[in-house]
Amino acid sequence: MDGLTIDRRALIGLLGATLCAPAAFARSMGPIPAPDREAMVPVTGGRIYVRVNGVLDGPAAPLLMIHGGPGGSHTGFLPALPLAQERAIILYDQLDSGRSDRPGDPANWTVGRFVDEVDAIRRHFGIERLHVLGASWGGTVALEYGARQPAGLSSLILSSPLISTRSWLSDAAVLRGELPLETRDALTACEQPAPPAAEVCTTATDAFYKAYNRREPAFDEIRAYTAQLPPMFNRRLYETMWGGSEFVSTGTLKDYDGEPLLARLTAPTLFMAGQYDEARPVTVAGFAARVKNAGFSEIAGAAHGLFNDRPDETRRVVGAWARRFDRR
Repeated sequence: MDGLTIDRRALIGLLGATLCAPAAFARSMGPIPAPDREAMVPVTGGRIYVRVNGVLDGPAAPLLMIHGGPGGSHTGFLPALPLAQERAIILYDQLDSGRSDRPGDPANWTVGRFVDEVDAIRRHFGIERLHVLGASWGGTVALEYGARQPAGLSSLILSSPLISTRSWLSDAAVLRGELPLETRDALTACEQPAPPAAEVCTTATDAFYKAYNRREPAFDEIRAYTAQLPPMFNRRLYETMWGGSEFVSTGTLKDYDGEPLLARLTAPTLFMAGQYDEARPVTVAGFAARVKNAGFSEIAGAAHGLFNDRPDETRRVVGAWARRFDRR
């Protein structure tokens, strides 16, 4: 949920298309700036890694970005860092993910505890007002946070969000049906008790990701950045909360339904989706229509990884929305 970086959905997409992309698809986004501030922030269960670029007490409210997964990391948001020229950009790894502590205790893997991490970051850095962006599974966390109606929330941005498991699986079924028949048959066979060879399943799954998760190869700089770090994705966390299959949820999120929370959003809310997103634009736009003071933006040419596929356009949309509500 990439994110469904990295998100729940970006998880395998990152490991496959991102880290293993051949050199023939080299792609540069320019140097990744070092963080201006770093911290290990205490939360229930351990400490989470946070990096900040830009000035936290500047005239423009900071933008805190919540990655997908569950089990992803902040790395998918690195193309957003040019936004730090006008406001602080706060990236972090959720507990048991990325560079954060990994106590490995499933008791910590609840939606509410992950939402509490946002308040912990605000307290640690003394942030009175901010914008919050969540992508994929991070969109779930952002939705839940916005529904709490916290003071100082200038605006909310829900990027390709997991609003309910029911709607997500419905979108996945539609998109799966648009794949070539051979790929669809392979995916079905791979879900049976006696699946075909692993390479058959990998090829079919990769086809889905190529179409709907990330349509462009990862940036060289992000591959180099992640190569210097321990493995960033936590598969056990992902499988515990979501499940072992992209198309069937068997984990603790299998009955998740955040749709009633849409009526509780009071901060201006922007919904975003890519043209080829696995969170289908028609579905995300439908959620936006149910929220007061909400907008919707479709990023042309992008799949689920908006900052990966179309970073310039995604930054433009996010920056314009945040500027609009800086002095709310």
